[in-house]
Amino acid sequence: MFSAVARIFRTPDLRRKIGFTLGIIAIYRLGSFIPAPFVDFKNVQACLVSDQTTSGAYELINLFSGGALLQLSIFALGIMPYITASIITQLLRVVIPHFETLYKEGQTGQAKLTQYTRYLTIFLGVLQSTTLITVARTGALFGNTGVPACENLLTTDTWYAVLLMVITMTAGTGLIMWMGELITERGIGNGMSLLIFTSISATFPAAMASIWSAKGPEIFLMVIAVGIVIMALVVFVEQSQRRIPVQYAKRMVGRRTYGGNNTYIPIKVNMAGVVPVIFASSLLYLPALLAQFNQPAAGEDPAAWVTWINDYLTKGDHPLYMLLYFMLIVGFTYFYVAITFNPEEVADNMKRYGGFIPGIRAGRPTAEYLDYVLTRVTLPGSVYLGLIALIPLIALGLVGANANFPFGGASILIIVGVGLETVKQIDSQLQQRHYEGLLR
Repeated sequence: MFSAVARIFRTPDLRRKIGFTLGIIAIYRLGSFIPAPFVDFKNVQACLVSDQTTSGAYELINLFSGGALLQLSIFALGIMPYITASIITQLLRVVIPHFETLYKEGQTGQAKLTQYTRYLTIFLGVLQSTTLITVARTGALFGNTGVPACENLLTTDTWYAVLLMVITMTAGTGLIMWMGELITERGIGNGMSLLIFTSISATFPAAMASIWSAKGPEIFLMVIAVGIVIMALVVFVEQSQRRIPVQYAKRMVGRRTYGGNNTYIPIKVNMAGVVPVIFASSLLYLPALLAQFNQPAAGEDPAAWVTWINDYLTKGDHPLYMLLYFMLIVGFTYFYVAITFNPEEVADNMKRYGGFIPGIRAGRPTAEYLDYVLTRVTLPGSVYLGLIALIPLIALGLVGANANFPFGGASILIIVGVGLETVKQIDSQLQQRHYEGLLR
């Protein structure tokens, strides 16, 4: 292992790519601490010291921005607008035939889809930055903390100040998107994923330190041990797949023989990745957002439905919240898998090139068989996603961890997934220059 790492730094091209990637990551983390214009830095730090956390969609954005959201920095939105734009573009392929046609055109069509994703990212950046600044102006960004500093996060709230903050945060989102693409082109690849990985990893020390200070070293060591077990299980499930064998018939073209080889269709247990967790978190935040904008005036009692939402749908440790969260993740997993893997399209492509599954006729029977397998493999995958997503909520109630508990939810899924993919990328590039790579 150590000799393989040494070979990485002895290879000039690979060493340059890793150095370039680390440089971009350093700039990205630096921008997370630079406050946006007209932000009262002292008041923001006072609110952060009060150890208040956000919930719902803002919790997710704060996690993906590496804590930059609550600091109201120039990179406050992080990579979240690009993630949302990518998911929307992918979903629109089912609704808009033109998008599906572009996707099937190959590299040229997908380049146009990427351009549409960039435009949508900027639009979402404007929308989310405007919402964030509005919430900060009302003093609701950190919740009802009772700290006076949390109600005065901006030095001024004039229209030109708000406009400049929106432009700055949106430009920060565009810069992050550009840096991610630079890592993909000139670095070791997976630029956007590596930036998300960096953001989540940056919150890891603070989350573990809070457990140490609140519960002591015994609970801290127990959390570390449980985290290692959870990480091993996540690696096992993320690498698990159902391989459906496929055979291709031999074809004679002139004097040459084509086909006749055997391959397989890999159907992963977790085909949806972290997307269902993002969908469920965003959807569950909507009732809390409605209740937040329907708070009563001073001296008046809140409406019954506002009280019910505040009691049951804003606290992550409530059983009803956990049940709804779990059911939404299971439902969104089936929904996302259904729109990203089309059994009929796969069956048609196999039939076109002379492929078939042993024991299954080509055409519609193959599509039905693929749908049968996909439905049953998705069930344990959706339950697995739901249980992993509940770990931070359970830890919130048991050990007093914050909502960004690192050994569960979107955090562990992204850390493990990006870590495995990055190691494979480095291994493949290392094997191009040496006979051995990182993996054996």
